Amino acid sequence: MSWRDEGMEPLDLGREQPGADAESVSAFTRRVKVLLERNLNVGWVRGEVSNLRRQASGHVYFSLKDAGAQLTCVMFRGDAMRQTVQLRDGMQVILNGRVGVYEARGSYQLIVRTVVEDGVGRLQREFEALKRRLDAEGLFARERKRALPELPLRVGFVTSPTGAAVQDFMRIMVRRGWKGRLVVLPAKVQGVGAAEEVAAMIATAGRLACFDVLVVGRGGGSLEDLWAFNEEVVVRAVAACPVPVISAVGHEIDFTLSDFAADVRAETPSGAAELLSTAYGQQVDRLAIAGDGLRDGLRNVVEDARDRVKNLKSRLRLLTPRAQIEQGWLRRDDLANRLSAALTSAHREKRHALQSVTRAFATATPQRRVERESQRLLAMWKRLQAASPQSVLHRGFVIMRDADGKPVMQASDVQTGAGYEAEFSDGRAKLRGAE
Repeated sequence: MSWRDEGMEPLDLGREQPGADAESVSAFTRRVKVLLERNLNVGWVRGEVSNLRRQASGHVYFSLKDAGAQLTCVMFRGDAMRQTVQLRDGMQVILNGRVGVYEARGSYQLIVRTVVEDGVGRLQREFEALKRRLDAEGLFARERKRALPELPLRVGFVTSPTGAAVQDFMRIMVRRGWKGRLVVLPAKVQGVGAAEEVAAMIATAGRLACFDVLVVGRGGGSLEDLWAFNEEVVVRAVAACPVPVISAVGHEIDFTLSDFAADVRAETPSGAAELLSTAYGQQVDRLAIAGDGLRDGLRNVVEDARDRVKNLKSRLRLLTPRAQIEQGWLRRDDLANRLSAALTSAHREKRHALQSVTRAFATATPQRRVERESQRLLAMWKRLQAASPQSVLHRGFVIMRDADGKPVMQASDVQTGAGYEAEFSDGRAKLRGAE
């Protein structure tokens, strides 16, 4: 392509001096600004939001792009506060505004006045309309919901085999000790043909009749990403599946029509894994407790039977002739011991009685009485001797008698010249009374 094809004329440096009528950058940019802002009527522009930035001033800056181009956009604070749509990266929108030129950078931008969601609003309306229609048919009725099996050992998972959802699902099941069998039924989960593949796999799982539970789901994404699970063909396949279905699509905040048609909704595929492994773990615990109880009961029964057998053996052993003879010898020895003990006791009692009688007889003999009376007379004689006059004389006293032999009791009875006799312990002496 030459310069003539572009409609450009060559610069003839000989005709005029370059720069004689040159504009400044500011002047040229200002002419462009006036030209664009006055003559270009923007209207509505459709695209995807990216590089979204919210400034502290309240202004919002972002880019609007599609597959072939990108447009810089700004929405000033007043316009941003009026919007009902909350912008986010990846969001499909339709914008209305005017073109503006930012002279400092020499760039043009779209000054946004109005924001309308594109696609999401339409999809949301389709979602609500289909939900009302299927609900009216009874596909979401509570009485259609089936309980999950108590011990799910065969689980089918309709999802993308390369997605993170199935990896998270398997990791949780293994970590929580689930011992069943998981079969991944591969299907596209977004894009063209995804709904048909998911519905076909659900129908296949129903025909195989080899699963206890069927999980249908995928990881999180936008409404468009999850739309396959809002398609009528998928919803009807979930509702018609003869196997109990767990819908595990997206994140906790995401709802699809498959969630309403399924028997159980899990917030995420990981939540479905926790639900199934928890039910499995509870049943395993119940079986373990029942097994322990069965073993304990069986052990008790065996021990009771063993004790009864021992008792019966003991009783049978006692009934044998040899045991009877041994028992007879034991009884004879016991009676002999008892007789010997009784004879010994009786002999001891009789001997004690004889000793008591002997002692009583010994105390009752005449000789014993004579001895006792002799001792009593001796004691009386000793007392008599102690009180006799002779005993008094031996203690140093003197008995004085008058001529008639009468004892002189007082000194006033002594007469002068009268004869008296004094008796000492060793003899008598004649005395005469003096003045």
